[in-house]
Order: sequence, then structure tokens, then C-alpha cells
Amino acid sequence: MTQEKPERISVLSREFTPAAMEFHRRNMSEQGYRLEGKITQHKLLLTDGLGEPRDLLDGEIYYVATFVLAKE
Repeated sequence: MTQEKPERISVLSREFTPAAMEFHRRNMSEQGYRLEGKITQHKLLLTDGLGEPRDLLDGEIYYVATFVLAKE
């Protein structure tokens, strides 16, 4: 049984460089992924519906690198 690859993988890091290096460290290109847009800072929130969202990761800001599965 072949497991389907996720369409997107996001890597979070407190610093820019470790987030950027994941592309090479994980050989994302060989797996069919490319970097989607820029690596930017994010504050992450979680909502379970219509209620007030709550902070994830203690409300800290992280750099996020998102890799998207390239279309063949």
C-alpha cells in the first residue's frame, strides 16, 4: 500500500536559517516538493469552530517555510 504524500508540508522555526535549511536537509526536491512563496514570520492560532481562536506555541512568532508538492 502506497501512502499518499501531503500536498503541503510546513516547517516552523524560531530563526530563519533552520527553516530554510529543511528544504536541503530533507531532500524536499527529490521528494517532489518546492518552496511555496517566501519564508515569513507567523503567529499561529487554533480555532475549533466559531469561538475565539487561541494561541499556539505560547503565542510566540515563528518563521514558517511551506513546501508544496509540485504538479507533474
